[in-house]
Amino acid sequence: MSAQTSPAPRISESGPDTRPQSSPAPVQSRSRRRVDPIYYLFLFPALAVFTLAITLPAIIGFYYSFTNSLGFGDYEFIGLRNYIALFQDPNILSAYLFTLGFALITVIAVNVIAFALAVMLTSRIRFQTALRTIFVIPMVISGIIIAFVFKFLFSNSLPALGAALGIDVLAEPILANENLAWLGIVIVTAWSSIPGAMLIYIAGLVTIPTELYEAASIDGASAWQRLLRITLPMVSGFILINTILGFKGFLNAYDVIVGLTDGGPGTATTSIAMSIFKGFGGGDYGYQMANAAVFFLITVILAGLQLRLTAGKASFGA
Repeated sequence: MSAQTSPAPRISESGPDTRPQSSPAPVQSRSRRRVDPIYYLFLFPALAVFTLAITLPAIIGFYYSFTNSLGFGDYEFIGLRNYIALFQDPNILSAYLFTLGFALITVIAVNVIAFALAVMLTSRIRFQTALRTIFVIPMVISGIIIAFVFKFLFSNSLPALGAALGIDVLAEPILANENLAWLGIVIVTAWSSIPGAMLIYIAGLVTIPTELYEAASIDGASAWQRLLRITLPMVSGFILINTILGFKGFLNAYDVIVGLTDGGPGTATTSIAMSIFKGFGGGDYGYQMANAAVFFLITVILAGLQLRLTAGKASFGA
């Protein structure tokens, strides 16, 4: 058993100081710190608006999903009949398949192109600032305007070009083709979404220390090796952000699809959001509220899976 030693007495000019030494004051726990009332003053308005504009309507809508409400007038409580009919409706199932496939393809295309542009615009090239400004222009244009412009191109300019070149696939408007209409929607959505993702990647790339690239170059690493071993790991957190935000946004695709195809030909490009909004105006309020509840649940599950799969793997640079 080791002997416990006491601290040596303080020595002064008049002799040893034998007064008892006071112990340091205990550090106050963070959990017991007093919260400034001004914090609640700023929090309450935002919380009240969020509750009244989002939480309360969501709860009311969830209740109506168990009724046969038309959106007005009287209604009856019908239990799970809306949800049962939902999973037996081929149009709803087709909308889910189209929306999930469209979101997956678009998020891949947007991230690949946006990352390539960000790498180019952070390298030593001429007119770097001017090029960044040009590439950001689609970000500030309304989605419905972009859709109408591209609809004209897909319906007139592209078929004329295809006919002149003798390309039969391009000679016909792709938006009128059930098998190719989705491609036009992907192109337009990606064109308008790439600038936002590119800016996020640029913000990530400029945080990477240049010393890492210099050291790798001295060691003989090629440009491809520097990309795989330095750039991608250092911006993995920004890739995660763009993937989650992009997938969430593309699942809610509406304005671009309305402007290009309005869900056609037939129902080939009808998204979940379109089916919900059309149902609200077509007397299927309770039925589409059940659709919205299922869609919300699927979105939450997908977001949770994305975060779970990437937990602990994201890095936001040095």
